[in-house]
Formats: sequence, structure tokens, C-alpha cells
Amino acid sequence: MFLNSYETIYILKPDVTDSTNLSFVNYYKSLLKEKGAQNIVIQHRGRRHLSYNIMHYYDGIYVQMNYQANGYLLKLLEKSMRLNDNIIRYLTVKQKIMNSIDIY
Repeated sequence: MFLNSYETIYILKPDVTDSTNLSFVNYYKSLLKEKGAQNIVIQHRGRRHLSYNIMHYYDGIYVQMNYQANGYLLKLLEKSMRLNDNIIRYLTVKQKIMNSIDIY
């Protein structure tokens, strides 16, 4: 089965504790592994000021996840994030894979 490369960034509410943040990271990492994702890399981007107000919050805690997965897994992940009250925004982008043909 062919896996696409994805990057998902989600923003947590600024009042989320470090332990809760870590539990979300571990939960999503285990979900990805359990459902067959590969090359999972998770980076904490820290607390940042939002460009605009989201749900009355001006700051958020950013977490970036890079992984390879199929579309079905992506739907499960995004549904889980949509139902999580501590996540105020998420975005997944499909990464283009560079082949040797693409390089001039």
C-alpha cells in the first residue's frame, strides 16, 4: 500500500498544562503507529501569538507532526482532533515527494 507524506499542525488552548500537552502528543503518536503510519516525527513549536482571535484566545500552543499514512488514517486523526475540546485549530497538508526526475 502506498503511503503519502503529511504534515499536521494543531493548536492547543493556551491554558493546557504541559502534562496534558504531552498526553495528547503520546495519544496521537500511538494512534498513528497503531493504524500503520510510518516515519512519525513530532515537534513542539511552543506557545505563540495567534494572528487573529480564535474562540477568544490570542495565544496557542503549536504542535507539528510529520508522518506517512493513507487517507483513511488521516480521516481518523482529523475526526479525533475535531472532537477534542482542547484543540482550537488543526491543519493537514499533503507533502510533495521530490523525485530525482523533478530535480534539474
